[in-house]
Amino acid sequence: MAKGSGFLLLSVAAFLLSGCDSYLDELPDNRTELTSEKKIQGLLTSAYLSNDPLYVAELMSDNMDSYGPTNPNTNRFSDQVYNWQDVTESDNQSPERFWEDCYVRIATANKALEAIDEMGGATTETLRACRGEALLCRAYAHFMLANLFCMAYNKETSATDLGIAYMTHSSETLDENPSRGNVKQVYEQIEKDILEALPLVTSNYSVPKYHFTPKSAYAFACRFYLYYEQWDKAIEYANLCLGSTPETMLRDWSYMATMTQDYTAITQHYIDASLNANLLLLTSYSYMGIVFGPYRFLSRYSHGKYLARHEDGEADNIWGSAPLYQEMSTYAATNLDKTIFWKLPYMFEYYDAVAGTGYYRTVYPAFTSDETLLNRAEAYVLTGQYEKAAADLTLWMQNFVQTTLVLTPQLIQDFYNAIDYSYSDERGIESTIKKHLNPKFDIGEEGGMKEAMLQCVLGFRRIETLQMGQRWYDVKRYGIEIVRRIINAMGEPEERTDVLKQDDPRRAVQIPLKPRAAGVVPNPRK
Repeated sequence: MAKGSGFLLLSVAAFLLSGCDSYLDELPDNRTELTSEKKIQGLLTSAYLSNDPLYVAELMSDNMDSYGPTNPNTNRFSDQVYNWQDVTESDNQSPERFWEDCYVRIATANKALEAIDEMGGATTETLRACRGEALLCRAYAHFMLANLFCMAYNKETSATDLGIAYMTHSSETLDENPSRGNVKQVYEQIEKDILEALPLVTSNYSVPKYHFTPKSAYAFACRFYLYYEQWDKAIEYANLCLGSTPETMLRDWSYMATMTQDYTAITQHYIDASLNANLLLLTSYSYMGIVFGPYRFLSRYSHGKYLARHEDGEADNIWGSAPLYQEMSTYAATNLDKTIFWKLPYMFEYYDAVAGTGYYRTVYPAFTSDETLLNRAEAYVLTGQYEKAAADLTLWMQNFVQTTLVLTPQLIQDFYNAIDYSYSDERGIESTIKKHLNPKFDIGEEGGMKEAMLQCVLGFRRIETLQMGQRWYDVKRYGIEIVRRIINAMGEPEERTDVLKQDDPRRAVQIPLKPRAAGVVPNPRK
């Protein structure tokens, strides 16, 4: 496990920190003469995020448990994130690095947009495509910033909840301390960029899956409008993404079951650019392939057997005893309890091959057709189209599970109403696949058809996006309360240490230290 140790990350930390600070003084590519379409196209390859929020989002969610203070496989950064503390540590997975990267990519997109204007506007097919791509990159980076560092959008409080600075000119820097505005304003700006971009975006790239294309742009629009509480528009863009035969767009889990069951082979296939399911692939400085691979690295906090058997992949579910096409992998030893899907690959980029130092890397699908299908199912439920939602849920389930069961709204309601809510035991630490939902929007009464079907959607999407950070945004949007607990040596919950309430301000990650030092208003804390 030579490259899976924590020592390698520490050995390059100083280099990485020094390399990323320069954005505060000078925007990327500001000396580049963008005088041709080709140069603008080249610049836009740098407008996609190269740091990800996956580990932070996954670690904050209910997809992780603590295996106690005697487990040595941790660091201060992971301790702070898991416990919803304000993060003071920095590495390639930190909120600070993600914040910096987002604004660098936004500045790059803005530089491209300015260059297009200087060339007389989007007057050619190539320049129109470049403009669409730049707008989508700008919108996506702001969207991810808002969903990590702000409270979830809702119509009740978003006009007053702190937003993030929406940067529309490459000359703007965080040193100028722009106003954070509010979440409502941020979403309005994101929508404006998306709507302008959609008619412009193209698939005319040598490797389309590493760029925004119409399908990935529609998937982004679907997710955006789902979070924006505009359910009809979420359905509209999901339909455009999935087409009339969505079953041909989904990941082929049955084929994966026939492959050689090797971690590297499966993870490389998962990110294959030829797969219809992968709509947008991003490369990242990330140790997700180690944390959620067959390693001990940072395993004090883990998705272990208890979570798998009680809350998601191996829990009693509506499909009964039918097996998954791709079973979860379990690793158990002293100070190791990990039950995971093989998804993201562990890659390593050498900075100094002689010294053996370098960067953890991975590739991940930022958007997939499987998630888009479940997003449409959620929007169908929220618009009262229960039969259509059940059809989408059936399609996802039969593609993921070896079953011919056909779901109906009544079957779903009966199944979930027979399950206890999590944390309803005396100690408040034991869990099931069902949790109380507390969104700001109306979902009817507990036990009603709408609430039960949302339990199904959220449960399916939790499994689909496990280890991808997406569960955290559902936790925020639905006000799902999370209990922090210690799992004992027998693999059972032993002690409750904290709880994240539905309106807890810690749901908005604290603004990193450097922007705060420059004058950016911090998020409130109790």
